[in-house]
Amino acid sequence: MWPEEVNSSASRIMRFIRGAMRMRSFSKLLRVKHWVKNILVAVPLFFSQNLLQMDIWKSTVLGFIAFSLISSCVYIINDIQDVDKDRMHPKKKFRPIASGKITVKSAYFIFAICLCVSITISYTIASMNAVVIVLLYLFLNIAYSKGLKNKALIDVVILTSGFFLRVVYGAVISHVEISAWLYLTVISGAFYLGFGKRRNEMQQQGNDGTTRKVLKSYSLSFLDKNMYVCLALTNMFYALWATSKESQAYFISVPLVMIIFMQYSLDIEGDSDGDPVEVIGQDRTLICLVLLYAALMVTLLYILRL
Repeated sequence: MWPEEVNSSASRIMRFIRGAMRMRSFSKLLRVKHWVKNILVAVPLFFSQNLLQMDIWKSTVLGFIAFSLISSCVYIINDIQDVDKDRMHPKKKFRPIASGKITVKSAYFIFAICLCVSITISYTIASMNAVVIVLLYLFLNIAYSKGLKNKALIDVVILTSGFFLRVVYGAVISHVEISAWLYLTVISGAFYLGFGKRRNEMQQQGNDGTTRKVLKSYSLSFLDKNMYVCLALTNMFYALWATSKESQAYFISVPLVMIIFMQYSLDIEGDSDGDPVEVIGQDRTLICLVLLYAALMVTLLYILRL
């Protein structure tokens, strides 16, 4: 009996390991770690000082889930579209579809589920307005995947629109208005991140177009200049938002935001590939600065109620 029990236990362990590997592959396919970008849907609610209203808070949480699923749909389509190129990339070749861990047919099935759930949640919490936004986000990114990613500037514009649509979606589902200065801060900041990502891709891969065709249309000088122009605009728009508040206490956050972007710039000037999630996740100093900013804003908005 003992050998049979050992074999049975070993079989259960192997099934568990295979199940864990499948879950890890699904997680990579959905880019779960990139869902952190969708925290932007909570920006309108947070800055409106209504974060503690449970009914609105629940809608925002559901909206976060819905936008995370629609963003996963985009990642799935991109992986299917770029599977051949990904297999030649030193890092991307390990993605689930490129490596063969998930078939294209299975990926389409997962895409359909995520799309249906995202639309259902969006319609439930904010009617057709929210549905239109998630479908617009999906349409723009499919167009990006089908060819617009190879058009200089248009590729960065679409990347930027994703951040902007997240904030608009958050405003729609939470039924709150957001300052025009904050919208402009998000837009210019997203352009800064987009140009920074392209800059570091070119620095690491060159501009021969082997892994990303659009890099042939850019130069490091162009990307550097526009990246830091957008950074300057981001700091300026944020400062204008702070000055629009009744309390001068919000001025304290302006230099902190500047320092956060300086630290981020220091990172992407190094060996990073420019992906915002990777940059932030690998820099403890940057994480601490972001947490400090969050604590400051919670204090000003919700404790002091300024």
